[in-house]
Amino acid sequence: MSRGAVERARAYFESISPEALRRIDEIYAADAYFKDPFNEVRGIEPIRRIFAHMFDQVDSPRFVVREVVAEGSSALLTWDFLFRARRLGRAEQVIHGASHLRFDAAGRIEYHRDYWDAAEELYEKIPLLGGLMRLLRRKAAS
Repeated sequence: MSRGAVERARAYFESISPEALRRIDEIYAADAYFKDPFNEVRGIEPIRRIFAHMFDQVDSPRFVVREVVAEGSSALLTWDFLFRARRLGRAEQVIHGASHLRFDAAGRIEYHRDYWDAAEELYEKIPLLGGLMRLLRRKAAS
């Protein structure tokens, strides 16, 4: 795998937009696997729907890749996902996470697994649920 495949994926995620979803097949292999805390799918169309849903749910979503570690056909990207949640007020929110990517011989993503803590990064920011989640975290730690 070339470093170019990793940089192409990084550039795609950092500039993702509803228009960019039309060319998602340039980034993902036809039978690509994708998993995050809420989804597990295979194929370009289901992956495209996940990203399209993101644009339906939040305002101004964007990824900022913080670090890239690549070896062989795999790469790990750490990132911040910034967005404005319609239900959480207008303040910009951030989710810190990482993606494990594996590339095929053509340099397209064939495996994409996102890792982030939905409880800490999302649920704790919801007014009523957040208080309960913080309480449960404190109880578990004691």
